Amino acid sequence: MFKDRKQGRIEVICGSMFSGKTEELIRRLRRAQFAKQKVEIFKPDIDVRYDELKVVSHSGQEIMSTPVPNSTNILLLANDVDVVGIDEAQFFDDELPNVCNTLANRGIRVIIAGLDMDFLGKPFGPIPGLLAIAEDVTKVQAICLECGELAYVSYRTHMNDKLVLLGETESYQPLCRNCYNQKNS
Repeated sequence: MFKDRKQGRIEVICGSMFSGKTEELIRRLRRAQFAKQKVEIFKPDIDVRYDELKVVSHSGQEIMSTPVPNSTNILLLANDVDVVGIDEAQFFDDELPNVCNTLANRGIRVIIAGLDMDFLGKPFGPIPGLLAIAEDVTKVQAICLECGELAYVSYRTHMNDKLVLLGETESYQPLCRNCYNQKNS
């Protein structure tokens, strides 16, 4: 026998930079708002590239959000909601998968966007854990700026060993596997 209870779920949108992750996140969140669902959107407080309070895509689409210093703050702020959106998930701490599980277990739809790999081509932050627990994973791809094939990774265009380096086209470009390997050989 089925219970009359909201079904929570976790959806992850991942890929390289410039692949449309944030655009897809905003699209899903706007549809939820249109359906009169209560939506809360969060982003890491270090992401101030376009705006301090809004999630903004590279193409200029935007939606209001709440910047938070760590993932546990999301649990404190996501009260009486139907949908939680989280952008730039790779910048959050390793507790994010547990936070998302807790929200989904409360009957909340959780939609997460983030880079699946860092500039070295390695799994990035809490994203692998989120991919493992998600009911739905959407991998979006940019176009390689060298050859026009589907991009595989975000290539850092200037030397800097810091794992987290906020930047745009001046710092990163999407590359396919072959072009990435050629630049790193």
